[in-house]
Formats: sequence, C-alpha cells, structure tokens
Amino acid sequence: MSRKPIIAGNWKMNKTLSEAQAFVDAVKNNLPSSEKVDSVIGAPALFLAPMAYSRQGSELQLAAENSYFENAGAFTGENSPAAIADLGIEYIIIGHSERREYFHETDEDINKKAKAIFANGLTPILCCGETLETFEAGKTAEFVSAQIEAGLEGLTAEQVSKLVIAYEPIWAIGTGKTATNEIADETCGVVRSTVEKLYGKEVSEAVRIQYGGSVKPETIEGLMAKENIDGALVGGASLEAESFLALLEIYK
Repeated sequence: MSRKPIIAGNWKMNKTLSEAQAFVDAVKNNLPSSEKVDSVIGAPALFLAPMAYSRQGSELQLAAENSYFENAGAFTGENSPAAIADLGIEYIIIGHSERREYFHETDEDINKKAKAIFANGLTPILCCGETLETFEAGKTAEFVSAQIEAGLEGLTAEQVSKLVIAYEPIWAIGTGKTATNEIADETCGVVRSTVEKLYGKEVSEAVRIQYGGSVKPETIEGLMAKENIDGALVGGASLEAESFLALLEIYK
C-alpha cells in the first residue's frame, strides 16, 4: 500500500505571533503539492487562529501541540478539541515525551485525548518513544508496543487506519543524537506490527508512522527511504522557513 508521507514541524514553546506569521508568509507559496506530501506545522495554541487565516489557499496544514479530552467545561487553561476543530486545524499532537515527563500525562490521558480528537473530526499524531535507559537495556520493542496498545485502546479500525503515529526516541530529541536509519525503521516496524496484532494487516499498512528525533534536511532522505517510515516529526529544523522547506525539497 502506498502511504502519503507526512512531514510535521513541532515548534514546542517557541516563537512570537509576528514570527509565526512571517514563517507562514515565507513558506505558504513554496510547498510541494499535497498530493505528494502533507506539510504540517505544529504551533502553540496562541498562534493557531491567525496562522489558519494566513495559510488559506496554500498547501500548509496545521497541528495543535496538545488538547484536553473534554470539549468544554471548568478546565482552566486547557484547549478544547472542539474549539481547535472549529479553526479548521487538521491535526493534534498528543503523548509527546515532554508532555508525559513534565506534565505527567498517562497512557490513559492520551487515549482519552485520541478519542476526543477523532470525535471532533481531527487526526491525532500519537507520540511514543523510550528513554536511553530503556534503549540500552534492550527493552525498546516491549516498551513502545505497550505505549501503542494503551494509546489505541477502544479506537476503531477505521480510526486507527487514519492515525499518525510518531516514534521519537527520547534520547534523540534535542540532544544531537540520532537513531540510525536502521534503528528508526526497526522500531517503526515494531509500531506497525503492534497495530497489525491489534487491528489486522490492512489497518497496519494504512497507518502512517513518523520518526522524530534530531531530524535535519541532510538526514531526511535516508529516513524516508526506509520501508516503515512515512514521515518525520521535526523540532529544531522546523523553526526556520528555509530549513522547513529544505525538509520538503525531495517532494518538489
């Protein structure tokens, strides 16, 4: 099955609104066709509405970096998936290692968020990944597989087939360390085989799996050539328009 690549930037807590607007202006008319690749930027919630307006008519898609699992209520400071959907945003990133570590999000929280995101017509980008300690102990496969099983609990086969899963080894995020292409592909293969075990081969061949962890323009082509890697979730290299566009150059 041919899966459309998805290259997504994750800005984290960076940029001001004026910088975000300047970025959109710089990239919106220079992106490859969405028939070839989905070009996505995950931006802080503060910027999503103006960015959604500015990118109109372009190939640029947007992701929220997080959301809550309720649509409304007394949840001060949280972002509603229904409100994000109302802006016309396409994706919401959930389960990022920083959310798990710093804000103590559990697999149960992330699973609830996935269900709420699908209920509002958006697509989750569900993150998974292991620490250096887990990697060096040779327990990556069982750890990542358990994260996927918990994150997908109760989702339908149709939902999972539309899902994006991002494998990000925690030891390779912002450290300059990068998993080899072979390690990245092997663990993305573990993700795909876990989906197959739960939902069957047709669903596992449809789900798109990204690699994340110090991805750069000079490493993207080798990663994207691997069998189980369908895209990248990119941090630092997505912050500047020039480097984000360079990530997408192979699809021009």
